[in-house]
Amino acid sequence: MKKIAILSDIHGNIAALEKVAADIETRQVDRVFNLGDHISGPLYPKETLQFLMKQDWVHISGNHDRQLTHQPPQQHGDSDRYASGFLSSSDLEWLRALPASKVVEDKFLLFHGTPFSDTTYLLETVENGSARLATHAEIDQKLGGTAAQIMLCGHTHIPRIVETLQESLIINPGSVGLPAYEDTTPEHHVMEAGSHHARYAILEHKNGKWQAELIAVDYDYQQAAAQARKNGRLDWEYSLQTGRIIPTQSGVFV
Repeated sequence: MKKIAILSDIHGNIAALEKVAADIETRQVDRVFNLGDHISGPLYPKETLQFLMKQDWVHISGNHDRQLTHQPPQQHGDSDRYASGFLSSSDLEWLRALPASKVVEDKFLLFHGTPFSDTTYLLETVENGSARLATHAEIDQKLGGTAAQIMLCGHTHIPRIVETLQESLIINPGSVGLPAYEDTTPEHHVMEAGSHHARYAILEHKNGKWQAELIAVDYDYQQAAAQARKNGRLDWEYSLQTGRIIPTQSGVFV
């Protein structure tokens, strides 16, 4: 493989996904890696899952996919609860069969959060309500001795390219479908990409080296925001429109 598209955190945003997939088609990639959190959210879970199931992509599971398939419904937050209402038994079987991590060609290591946790940020450290770039020591500690030439993660929705002291390249492509959210783990904080764009990454082997490019794709985000509003999620509406969290919002984004 010489050229790979990397995407993550679609969260049921079929409009964003279709635009990203169309952009990928123009780039003559060899493979597509999809890093999890496929459908959870108040948008179009069924349509998104049907699209993904038709693709010859490498898919892994994210924390929301795990929650949808392994948690009792009464434990679901609003986003998982909405998505679960559209899923058939075969849909759940497809999600349940996804691995939490995957090694491809003994070179690429795919996981959602860290190699050991789908809810831990690898490249960020949360402090005082926001997330900063993690130090080399913090990243090494969260990797726990795991090593690979290329490591691909998602979960934070923040696009980043980081090289470790051991010269491993770590790429987070950002989120296809949701550019901002807030959470309470490990403490209350917000994650904001700062614009409405659908994000993904291209990894290419050129001149003997792997090079990564972070890509922002425009799409009909207002339509996605209208769907969120229709389903009572004003937090999602604002995030989809702006890539930020409502400044006065006091609720918890789940």
